[in-house]
Formats: sequence, C-alpha cells, structure tokens
Amino acid sequence: MCAERSYARSISLPPDEVFRNLRNAKRFAMDIGGSLAKLAYYSTVERSRAYVSASSGGDDGEGQDDHHLYEIQEQNELGARIHFVKFEMTYFEKCLDFIKENLVSSRGEMTGKVVKATGGGSHKYTNLIRDKLGLECDKEDEMQCLIQGCIFVLRNITNEAFEYQRHSPQPYKFQTMDADIFPFLLVNIGSGVSIVKVESHDKYERIGGSSIGGGSFLGLGCKLTKAKNFDELLQLASQGDHRNVDMLVKDIYGGAYSALGLPGELIASSFGKMVSAKDGQEFEEKDIAKSLLHTISNDIGQIACLYAQLHGLKKIYFGGFFIRGHPVTMHTITYAINFWSRGTLQALFLRHEGYLGAIGAFLKGAEEDDSEKYCWGENYAGSSGLHSTSPPPDFIPRDRTASFDRFELDRLERPLVSLPALLDPPSYFPDTVDLTEDPDARKYWLDCFEEALGKVAARAVASQPTRDDAEMRAQQFMAKYNKRLETLREHPFAYGSLTVRSLLDTREQCLNEFHFADPYQNIKQQENEAALRILPERLQHLDGLEVRHRQVALAEGLLAGNVFDWGAKAITRLMEGDDSFGFEEAMSKLQARPWLVDDLDLWLERLQDHRHKCALIFADNSGLDIILGVFPFAREMVLRGTQVILCANSKPALNDVTYGELKILAKKVAELCPTIRTALAEGHLEVMASGAASPCLDLSRVDEMLSQECQRRGVDLVVLEGMGRAIHTNYHAAFSCESLKLAVLKNKWLANRLGGDVFSVIFKYMKGSKVEGATPNRSDIGPQTRKSPETDR
Repeated sequence: MCAERSYARSISLPPDEVFRNLRNAKRFAMDIGGSLAKLAYYSTVERSRAYVSASSGGDDGEGQDDHHLYEIQEQNELGARIHFVKFEMTYFEKCLDFIKENLVSSRGEMTGKVVKATGGGSHKYTNLIRDKLGLECDKEDEMQCLIQGCIFVLRNITNEAFEYQRHSPQPYKFQTMDADIFPFLLVNIGSGVSIVKVESHDKYERIGGSSIGGGSFLGLGCKLTKAKNFDELLQLASQGDHRNVDMLVKDIYGGAYSALGLPGELIASSFGKMVSAKDGQEFEEKDIAKSLLHTISNDIGQIACLYAQLHGLKKIYFGGFFIRGHPVTMHTITYAINFWSRGTLQALFLRHEGYLGAIGAFLKGAEEDDSEKYCWGENYAGSSGLHSTSPPPDFIPRDRTASFDRFELDRLERPLVSLPALLDPPSYFPDTVDLTEDPDARKYWLDCFEEALGKVAARAVASQPTRDDAEMRAQQFMAKYNKRLETLREHPFAYGSLTVRSLLDTREQCLNEFHFADPYQNIKQQENEAALRILPERLQHLDGLEVRHRQVALAEGLLAGNVFDWGAKAITRLMEGDDSFGFEEAMSKLQARPWLVDDLDLWLERLQDHRHKCALIFADNSGLDIILGVFPFAREMVLRGTQVILCANSKPALNDVTYGELKILAKKVAELCPTIRTALAEGHLEVMASGAASPCLDLSRVDEMLSQECQRRGVDLVVLEGMGRAIHTNYHAAFSCESLKLAVLKNKWLANRLGGDVFSVIFKYMKGSKVEGATPNRSDIGPQTRKSPETDR
C-alpha cells in the first residue's frame, strides 16, 4: 500500500514534468533491464520563432516613425525532439498505463505501430507491451544498440565523456568533442563484462569479456553482508576501508617491495587478512563491501587495460549497470586503469551511459528518417543532468519508490561542424574559464545570472505586449531557470563543464521553452534604425582621415560599438539612465592606450603588408555595434581587395544581431554606401549564419555551409568581436591563420580579475600557428596586461 501511494505521488505529476510532450509522440523505443527501464520517444514540439522581413515602406533616414526598417513577426513552428525517461521496473506496467492514457492524439500517427525494444526484458514483456499499448514489439540486439547509442552521444553531445578523479578539487574532467571518435574500446559492465572494439559505425567486434562483473559484486555482496540491493552495497563500500580485509604488500614485506617496484599500499591478496583471522575475529561489513568492490573493479580494469594495449587503443569507455554514475565505482575503475597502464591510459565515463541502449534502439526505428544526417543538441531545460549518486551518510534505502530521470535532445536545423581555421580541432576548448574548477568565479556568475533574472523576464514580457499570458509564462521561465541554477550550485558538473556560455545557453533554452522567441527584438529594431541614420556621417568622417589615422579610427569604432551590450549590467544601467548616450560617448569611455591587451600597433603594421584573401568576421551586437563599428571595418577590408564573410547568430540571443536581421541591414547599408553595394552585388561581401544561438561561440559547432564557404574562399583572417565571442570563449583559441580578438570589458568583476577596470580594452592580434607547435591554453587564467606585445610572439 505504501508503494502504491508513493507511486501515485510521482506518476500523478503533470505529463510535462515526467513524460513531457507525450501527446505528440510519434515513435517509441525501449531498453528494458532487470531493475531499470528506459523509454525513448520522438515528438514534435511547438516553438515560437521571430522572423524579420524588409518593410515595404522602409525608413528613409529622415526620422519617420510611420515605417520601420523591417517588420517583426512571431510564428509558431514545429521542431523535432527525442525524449528519454528512465524509471524503476517496479512501475513498468503502471507507466505503460500512464503512457496509454496520454496517447489519444498520437496513436494513429506512430510510424508502423511498432516499438523497438532491447535489453533482457524485451523478450519477457513483449505481450504486456502489445496488450497495453497496442504496439508490436520489434526486438533489437542489445550490444548493437549499446554501440550505436555510444557513437551517437559521442558525436552529438557536448561534454559527454569525462574522466573521474575523486580526490581532485574538481573530480569531473570533461572531454572536448572530437569529430574523430574511432577507434575505441567499450567496456559494458552488467551482470558480466563485455569488451567491444569499435572501429567505425558498422565495424565492431566483441574481443573479450569476463564472467566477473556487476552480478558477481551484487551476488557475493548480498551473501557477505546484510545489503539487499546495489545501492545499499555501494553505500557500505563507500564507508569501508579495504585495508582491514585485504592483505597489502607491506603486510608481507614490512613495506614496499622495491626490487619489483611494488608500493607498500598495493593489494597483494584480496580478502587475504580473513585467512589469518583469529578465532572469533569479526570483520565489518563495510570493509568487506569495499574489498569486494576493489576486487571486481581491479579485475575489470586489468582486463580492459590489457585488451586496449593488445589492440593499440587509447580510449576506453565504461558503461553498464555496474557504473551508474556512482563515484565509488568510477573511482575504483579509474584507479585500476591508471595502475595497470602505468598512467598511459585513462578510464572514460559517459554522462548518459544509462541511455545508450534506448538511444540505439530508437535509432534502429528511425533509420527510414535518415536521422544520422542531422545534428542534435541537449535540451538543458528538460534534462535532469548528471547528479552525484554517492549515497549520503544518513542514507535510507529506497522502498519501492518511483524515481524518474530525463534526458532530451533537440534536432538542430543545420548540421554543425568545426571551423576549418581552427589550428587543432581535437584540442580546441572554447571556454576561457571552467567554472567547475573555479569556486569563486562559479559563485559570482551564478549569483550574477540569478540577479539578472527579473530584468530578463521583464524584457521578455515587454516583447509581447499583446499576449495576455506573457506574464504567467515569464514567471514559469523564472521558476525553471532558477531551478537549473539551484541544481548547478549543488552539482556544477550536471550538464558538463559549467561556463558562462553554458549558463547563457541554458537561459535561452528556458526562454524558448515558454515561447519567448526574441525578448530584445524591439530594442534591436529601434537601435538599428537609429544607427543607420548616422552611418553616412560616420563614413564621411572616416574617408576624410589619413590612412593610418583611419585604421586607428576603425579599430576604435569596433570597440566603441561593442560597448552597446544589453547583456552587461553596467551598460544596461548607463543606457537606461541616459537616452543621449551614443557612439561618441562610448568612444570617450574607452580605456586610454596602452590598452589592457594592446596589439593595435602590430595590426597597423600588418596592414602595410599584402592584403588578406578573405576575412571572416563574427559580429556581436545590433545597432551602433554592427552598423557603425563592423560595417565600416568590413568596408575597409573590401577596399583593400579582401573578400569578407560577415557572420551573425542563426537565432536570437540578447541584443546580438541575427542572420535574418543582418541580411536586411546589409541591403540598407548598401543603399547608403556604394562600396558595400558593389561588394554584395559581386559576391565580395557575403552575409552568413554562424549556426549559433548564444552570445558566446563554440567554433567546433558552426554551420556546415559556413565551414564550406570558408574553405572555398580561403579564409586567412578570423575576427572575433565582443566579450562573449572573444573573452568568455575563444580567448585562447589557436588558429591556422591570422586572428583579431577584440572587446571592451563591461563587467567590473571580470575586468578587475584580468587586471583592468570597466571599459578596459582587449585588442589581440595573432599570426597563424603551426600544428606542430600548438599548445592551446585551457587555463582558467584570463588575459594578462602586456605593454610589449612583441614578447608574446
């Protein structure tokens, strides 16, 4: 009866809290294990999207208020999403009932009325699934599904793989995404152990295994202790000391056996001390459990290590029921691999290893949709995240209580690939500071995002003045994002490396969840119109300057335009409190030279040399930034004979200019500037989408069309503008070509940390590097003041 009440409380949650968007489900897949079931289903999700189109009347530059530069329309559109829900098998039948009750609108639409299923339970529960859901159960090979699921997450999910170092200040060390994931060793630890060598999507083989696995640990553990399940046994192990049970090298030799290189603390015999125990001597259950965990883990680690070395494999991924994200388990596996490989190999774990089988089964059912041609991204707003499952000291075993874990993937509009200009894509790490490794920075930025939440919500409501439910949705957005911030305070590693970029991305996803397409759309429209009116005067001023002075003015113009950032608290206060704050006022706010990082002279010297073939410019803000800062700079490059790719976000984020807006702005600028008009007409200036939807920029995931165009044109200069693109991300990025990274520091805390103050300037010019000497810096130490940039070359 108690179990039924507990279940009812959990399962009676609104469908959007457990089985989100279930009514729109189109296809199902299941991975049914002995204790856990994983359900996967595909659905279409309605999203609000802001579209801009050129106004028929247009603004004529005379200050008319009757017509806008462009029209803004918000439209609902359908996007594809895959949902994964993990729950205890105790409630499998009741969950099927719940799913059935919520499939009224979609039963007739599910492709083929077949559910793909894998795992041992796919055979046992075939009839139950058919009876409950009216779907035929198409059983898929468990190992094949596991491998395909592993390949999928490694290719699509940022920060999926990680090393676990228990005694490190930050135990989770996430791996950067690598397009070249093969070959690797997959060690699946269930009841037994299977070791699979994976060489490609369709070439893999089971090369070994062991009968000593999770089943051995649980079976022996329950006989040797009073533990009744896996969680209880791990709890005992986490509190125990194996040295009270195991015989160590020092117990035999009185210390280390130096001649053989054996340290004194090394286990010489598992459970060895129990052999010589005195009559009546009792051993504590927690020590026995810890010894057993070491015994199983060391055996698995040694076997995996030997197979990796035998086949020349450098990457070993561990998964299966035995892992389950438990820190104690991951620590013992990591120790074993490190010991047996003498530190040459590292154990790698996966954030979503529990879903691999369900993902693989789902992909089997989606083959006709050619799902592999798409890119997918994790929806942080609907995913539970990786939580430490280390049982607390006051651990109370769960008694038939229902628990749910969720993971969601959104299909992206375009395939994303690495930017060709990156020096060494596998070693590229976009973020300058990893907040999981910096407690002070983490607290500051989490507090900062929490404090800004009210203003973001207010801006979202203001962007939809005709929507009666805007205030309610804004409150829901705040609650959702606040919950994510609370999760990240407790578990900074929940969604991979915690960075300013990930906090911004999560906020944008939460806004989108509640149909706020572009909270800053009206502000951007007004600022773009105002900037266009003064562009002719700006161009005339620049044309009247001597060459070197013009180049300096163009650089300063880029920086002055970058001041206008509604994402910066100091600037928001300034612009909200002073309507007259404009381009000249921003120019006067800039730090006097020498700047915090001042490579301007090096850049001016470079401009005296041959022209660049093609410049790729990633633009930042709308309004004065793009129109008075970026376009004049791009115009100068065109006049030098350089082709220009002008790049903007694919989707809105803060007041950043979007690709749709930039296309219209380029045409309007062309009406005012013959050089831009000719460059657009002749293809020397191209406007493109970056593939991003954030003020920050991950250059390992840019639009495939942009990547192809960069290769075709031979980009030899990359320009990154703004704090998000050039400071929070990519400050340490190494390129095979020249690069300019420039920004005005508008956050006082960050500026102080970097040795400057608000309005300090970063102007960093770098020549291209060679792959052989590339050592991209992943340090969380920010840029340093340097008055003699030559020494950094």
